Amino acid sequence: MTATALNAARRTADLTALADGGTLDVVVIGGGVTGAGIALDAASRGLSVALVEKHDLAFGTSRWSSKLVHGGLRYLATGNVGIARRSAIERGILMSRNAPHLVSAMPQLVPLLPEMSPAARALVRVGFVAGDGLRKLAGTSASVLPRSRRVDARRAVELAPTVRRDGLDGAFLAYDGQLIDDARLVTAIARTAAQHGARILTRVAADEATGTSVRLTDQLTGESFEVTAHAVVNAAGVWAGEVDASIRLRPSRGTHLVFDAAAFGNPTAALTIPIPGELNRFVFAMPEQLGRVYLGLTDEDAPGPIPDVPEPTPEEIAFLLDTVNTALATPLTTADVVGSYAGLRPLIESEGHTADVSREHAVTESPNGVVSVIGGKLTEYRYMAEDVLDRAIALRGLTAGPCRTRNLPLVGAPANSVSTTRSDVEPPSSLLARFGAEAPNVIARATCDRPTEPVADGIDVTRAEFEYAYTHEGALTVDDVLDRRTRIGLVDADRIRAAQAAEEVFPR
Repeated sequence: MTATALNAARRTADLTALADGGTLDVVVIGGGVTGAGIALDAASRGLSVALVEKHDLAFGTSRWSSKLVHGGLRYLATGNVGIARRSAIERGILMSRNAPHLVSAMPQLVPLLPEMSPAARALVRVGFVAGDGLRKLAGTSASVLPRSRRVDARRAVELAPTVRRDGLDGAFLAYDGQLIDDARLVTAIARTAAQHGARILTRVAADEATGTSVRLTDQLTGESFEVTAHAVVNAAGVWAGEVDASIRLRPSRGTHLVFDAAAFGNPTAALTIPIPGELNRFVFAMPEQLGRVYLGLTDEDAPGPIPDVPEPTPEEIAFLLDTVNTALATPLTTADVVGSYAGLRPLIESEGHTADVSREHAVTESPNGVVSVIGGKLTEYRYMAEDVLDRAIALRGLTAGPCRTRNLPLVGAPANSVSTTRSDVEPPSSLLARFGAEAPNVIARATCDRPTEPVADGIDVTRAEFEYAYTHEGALTVDDVLDRRTRIGLVDADRIRAAQAAEEVFPR
């Protein structure tokens, strides 16, 4: 077993070791991007750490994002220079050092249509120029993120073929970071944490948390035991209040619709549409893996109990279609929608519309000593992890090295190829996009029949990838594979066609 491999056997061994006693330096509750980031930061500083997640890695908000690594332009427009600058810096770190294999430059195209006033055009242009300034300030090269510019109507149509052509006066083109997949980022962070000695335990629920202990329950066997630690860190996202009852969050629901890319003419840029009547708010039709386009994003209050899997509302679906249709030559309807998803942002409770609520994070300590990190955004996960861990180390007097994660390449990055295996088979481009330098491993270590064949006709995921999800990426069920290690499950028809392959390569 390699140091980065997460699987059922390693889970059993790590659970047994925890149950046998001994005090850890840090226990992290929550297996989203922030929790995984904290586990990596702690382990790479030389601390003993266990991460526990009730469901699967990236089960919650961390798999429902827009797959964007934002440069902070929106926050600059609202006067929040601090978060804008940090976002640009963190984006640069991800694209240049931590995960260049998972984040690429995404063209964003704002079509200049007759309905867009001169003032609105000027505002967008000024914003894009400011975005160029943020990129430079963050030290991100134009070779990584190209400069913004204006393009003519012909080029706009090449990038977004279904855009309205009547009155089209060209477009503004800018670039931001795009993840091949947010759940794959979480998996890579968790596996890198394991590489540094962290115990990553999914299907393990945590309750009765205090500043120095937590009760863990194996969801697969029902067995429970108590673990002691110098610090217990709550990174449960929208469920943080279940760990610390003193926390008050205001969840905001963000919804996306999934289309076949052909419905948008197989675009190569994200069609970026101003929301009528709003300043500095847009919807995006973003080209994604598996031949899809994701259309988002809403920002709506989501009061009440927190569901495990949020659902889009009919009103949100109508809003997204109505908005994107203002820029399309042929309107889309619900019949064109092949899937959808919604996620809940863990916003800190405050007044006003959720779209205007700050995306700043906060680190708190409960009366019984649990240290929590709440709020924040995916792009800043590494910074948030560093902040909360610095606080926990100071509060508990832990001996730890300095934070190393600014320059720590994740599994699959070219600079983290310790376990890469040579393969005689050339990995397909889709495999390289999802695994980076680790792609040869996926094929070379496969034991299943027909490893390089697709899991179903028209789906560019190989049978070897399904097997690797079980043997190296911590997947314990078919749903883990279809819904989080890959995104096949977003389209019901694809899920049905691929389920048999996922079951066939399941370790017995």
